[in-house]
Formats: sequence, structure tokens, C-alpha cells
Amino acid sequence: MINYQRVVKEPLKEDWQALAMHINDEVFVKALDRVIDIVGENLDTFTEKFPSAGGVDGVYQPTNNADTFVYSDWTSSFWTGMVWLAYELTGEERFKNVGLIHSKSFRERYETNDILDHHDIGFLYSLSCVAAYKVTGDEFSKETALLAAQKLAGRYREKAGIIQRGGPIDDIEHPSTGEFIIDCCMNLPLLYWASHMTGEKKYYDMAYAHIQNAANFMVRDNGATHQNFKKDIHSGEPIRGWTSQGDGDDRGCWSRGQAWAIYGMPISYTYTGDASLLEITKRVANYFLNRLQSDYCANWDFLYQSDEGQRDSSAVAIAACGLLELAKQLPLLDPDRKTYEAAAKTLIAKLIEHYMYGEDEGSNGVLKAGVYAYKTNLCVNEPVIWGDYYFMEALVRLTRSWRMYW
Repeated sequence: MINYQRVVKEPLKEDWQALAMHINDEVFVKALDRVIDIVGENLDTFTEKFPSAGGVDGVYQPTNNADTFVYSDWTSSFWTGMVWLAYELTGEERFKNVGLIHSKSFRERYETNDILDHHDIGFLYSLSCVAAYKVTGDEFSKETALLAAQKLAGRYREKAGIIQRGGPIDDIEHPSTGEFIIDCCMNLPLLYWASHMTGEKKYYDMAYAHIQNAANFMVRDNGATHQNFKKDIHSGEPIRGWTSQGDGDDRGCWSRGQAWAIYGMPISYTYTGDASLLEITKRVANYFLNRLQSDYCANWDFLYQSDEGQRDSSAVAIAACGLLELAKQLPLLDPDRKTYEAAAKTLIAKLIEHYMYGEDEGSNGVLKAGVYAYKTNLCVNEPVIWGDYYFMEALVRLTRSWRMYW
């Protein structure tokens, strides 16, 4: 059970519906056309290879599916997701062919267990093999995704009710034992989907238990989120929350982590029907929206409110997808529904205006000013592949009816 009443719902500082009134929807169509062109231009380079997690001087480097270059071992499927979106939008066989090549790559990665001792199995196989199955009906991709879901389920800590972040699950002395992070909200759809496909309720139960723990322990009373939380795996008792990629722990809030929650919780609602997930998402969303800068982009951590701070455009792209899903799932008469939809439109319009790479800027990415890890100076002010994916997904959502890969 989720106790959302303990979390403050801040009044929004902006009139988002008024801001969105001045947006011409044609900007979304044109931006999406440009993104499809970028995917097509990159296709030959990234058929057998994948873009690195972040750019180097604005350029994604070719990497293997499980590659440690700029810690790209969890990010390869975001490119595959873009390829499948391009195929859905254009019907061009070249995109489908590459997507299916990637399914084989992800099957090989599963069979060799290549850097899969972590929760991001969900990211990796939802946007590759689940997407391939949903778009084409490919049985090989379906089988691979179900195998991956089984492996992800093996990371479940029953007493704690969580999917453990990393480390060998049989090593209870590992530093990650009992730890889960806010990012995992987006890994759970693989388990929900597997439950639906197989009829095995255990997958659903694991995912639902995890999202309840995330909502109850990672969302703070002020609407901000911890990135990390640790529970005792024997008793299930909470130990502590903190933030590794953000700054300031309880004083700050990692903006991308906040965005993972804004999107992950409404997705869990679509599978569970638990309306408390929508209520707590409203509170997390308002905290995010109230701390954007003058260009309506987020700094990498909300501890830093200077307009000169380092942006993370990827946080905004993720949050926009979440706001659109939240608006879609809210009752028609809910007064917040139109507000969140308008906010998402505004955020994406501002990313188009300020943060899309121009054709003459020498980048093979889509969005500028992404951040992988600010504190370690990893891919700071660079394109990051998840930012490009979620930006593309948001544009798809804003221009047509679309069935999620999640």
C-alpha cells in the first residue's frame, strides 16, 4: 500500500496551459522528421555496433552491446528503441532489419551473461526484444525477452520486496545487497509484460512490490526522491536512503532520478490499476516542474538553482514522457490532466528550441546538454543516448497514437 498523503503536493508556479497555448504542433512534426533522418544517417554505423552511452566531443562512438566504454553496458537498447520507432513511423525495411539484428545480439548477450548481473536487464530487453515482438510479432524476440525477464526475476529479494540493483545475488556480502535505485522504476515493465504473456503472477507480484517500496521509501515527504535506498534482506526493514549520482542527499535531488520516477510510476499504474501511483506521481512531478530554469530545462541536480548551472536535457525528455503518460491515465475530469499534458508539450517545445543539435554542428546525436554523471565528469554537456530515445518517444506521443514498448 502506498502512502501518498504524507507527500506534499506543491502548487505549480507556472500556468502551463497558458504557456502551451502558443505552441504550434507543427514544431513536433518537423522535429520528429529530423530525428528520423538522424536515425537513418546513423544506421550503417550502428548496425552491428551501438552508440556509446554518451558522446565524445558531441559524437557517439561505436561500441559493443555490452561495452564498458563510458559505462555503456546498460544503454545499448535505447538506440534499438529509436530504430524501432523509426520503423513504425516510416515502414522502411532497413530499420526493421537492423532491429532484428539487434534481437540476435541481445540473445547472444543473454546466453553469455555478458554484464547482466544488474537490474538494467529491464531497460535492455524492453526496448529491444519486447519492442521487436510488439512491432513485428517476432517469436525469437519474444522468447529472448521472456528469458531476460526470468533472469531479472532472479534478482528479487523476497523479504525486502525489491529488485536488487547490482552484484551477484548469491553474495550477501556484496555492497549492493539490499540496495535498489529509482532508475529501476523503468526496469519493472519487463516483469509486468512477462506476467501478461506467460500468466505467471510471480512476475507481476515482484514488480508491484518493488514499485510500492520505491514510492514509500524513495519519495521523500517534500516530493523529492532519493536515488538509492537500502533495506535489510532478512527482515525487510528500511535502512537508509541517499543519492549517488546527484548531490546533497536530503538537501538536493538528482533531476534524472526524479524523471525516472515521473515516468516509471504511471507505467506501473497501467499494469496494476493502483491509483495511488498516479497521486504520488503528481507530487513528484510538481517538485520537478517547480525547479526548472528560465529555458524550462532542468539542472543536473535541483540543489543547484542558478540559471547558469549545468543542464541535463535528458532529465526533461524522460519527464515529458512521464507527464504524457500521467495525463493519459488520469480521469478525464481530473483538473490536473490538461496541466500535465500542457507541461509536457512545453518542455519538448523548449528542448526543440534550445537543445536540438543543428545539422551543421558535427554531432551524430539529437539533444545537446545531456549529463551521464556530473560528479565524475562523465559525458557532461554531451548527447546521451537515453535522452535521444525519450525525446523521440515524446515526439511520437505528441504526434500520434502509440502503443508503448514498456
